[in-house]
Amino acid sequence: MVDKTTFTVSDSNLTMRIQQAEMYLKEFEAEVKRAQGATGIFRSKEDALSRIKILSEFAPNDTRVKALFDRAKACVLGATGNFITVTDDMTLYLKNEENIRRLYAEKSERAWNALLEQHRGEMIEKLYPAPDVLSQPLEDFVGKYVALDEVRYPANQFMGVTGEFVNVGKRSSGMYFVRLNTRKWLGPYEAVKRYRRLVDSTMMEVDSWTVLGQITGATMEIPEAGEKKVGGPVYAVVVEPIALYVPGHVLGIYDGEKENSGYFADEDEVAAIKESWYTEKSVPDDVTPEKLVEIFRQAIKEKNYELYVDCIQPERRMNPIQKDLLLYFWDLHQERFHGEYVHAEVQPDATKITVIKGYSDESGLDSFFLSAEEQQNIAARYGEKVEYASVQTVAFDKNGKQLGSPVRRNLIRTNGGRWYVRDFEIRF
Repeated sequence: MVDKTTFTVSDSNLTMRIQQAEMYLKEFEAEVKRAQGATGIFRSKEDALSRIKILSEFAPNDTRVKALFDRAKACVLGATGNFITVTDDMTLYLKNEENIRRLYAEKSERAWNALLEQHRGEMIEKLYPAPDVLSQPLEDFVGKYVALDEVRYPANQFMGVTGEFVNVGKRSSGMYFVRLNTRKWLGPYEAVKRYRRLVDSTMMEVDSWTVLGQITGATMEIPEAGEKKVGGPVYAVVVEPIALYVPGHVLGIYDGEKENSGYFADEDEVAAIKESWYTEKSVPDDVTPEKLVEIFRQAIKEKNYELYVDCIQPERRMNPIQKDLLLYFWDLHQERFHGEYVHAEVQPDATKITVIKGYSDESGLDSFFLSAEEQQNIAARYGEKVEYASVQTVAFDKNGKQLGSPVRRNLIRTNGGRWYVRDFEIRF
């Protein structure tokens, strides 16, 4: 920032000082233009504004100075970022999700209490000190049920000689080893992940679980992660889970008859509840690139995973690795629409369509000289036609402020067929 001691202004050098200030102003204007509505650090801002401020104080009525002032004001406004009015329909998905979260929290609490009641007569009510397998007969507690709080997974996960476990409790008061390497853990665990993915993004990664399980035996292990273990072994009972509970969110239940070995409470009702949310339910065959990106956005906001997948290029969702990537980036999109921005607008005037393979008469000049039949013959010799559409979007936070610069997403179309999203990974 300059001051009057370094940027002296007089009647004799006024024209030169105006030219110098304009040079810095042009750089500031260029920075604001490149930002395209985003905020950030504008390196020429202070150099330009401080000089124009001094000029305005010295010659407030000079038309050249007034013009610089107006241009600087426009830059200051532009540098504060682009804003929109966030309407209720833009954030309706958040309200819908909160309503279903509360509904499933109540359903899960009732189901959890019902499970506890079902096994009430077989429960070990006093958890600590934990059963001492060195002084008590094994048959005294095998088959009994326990409800364990503060099951720290993955923090207390360890691989032992007899399996994979989470240790619960302390050496001084005794431990329980909750077995992880069977479907009785994996089934409910995957069910909880499905719940988070399809219902409730407010539930981030869980690190403390409530587990209902059955004691199936005892084992001796060193309950420490890593290959190098320094503590002594612990002889503790083994607990096979039958349900994983995240209070306020979801209950995952083991069911060996189900394909996924588990489900969350009333999982089969989710689709019907969410159906009423959807503003977009399918992709038309004649969809435009801009409309497809809007459908893609709504599929993510409204947690319509099937529609999200249908928007994406089939060649990018064929094998197991690709399908895992779809889920991985689905989770990232969910986090962003809940933690960073609440809406993304498509800018249709910025769309660019390019033919990357095959015959194209983009200028229309060929058709002036060639008949339709001649053009068709040429197109046939060129072979398959592939087009890319680059669609630009701008993301906004809950206050309506633009986040970052506009983002471009590539779409693809083959032989004039339907458009598909190719770059599904990138943010809005």
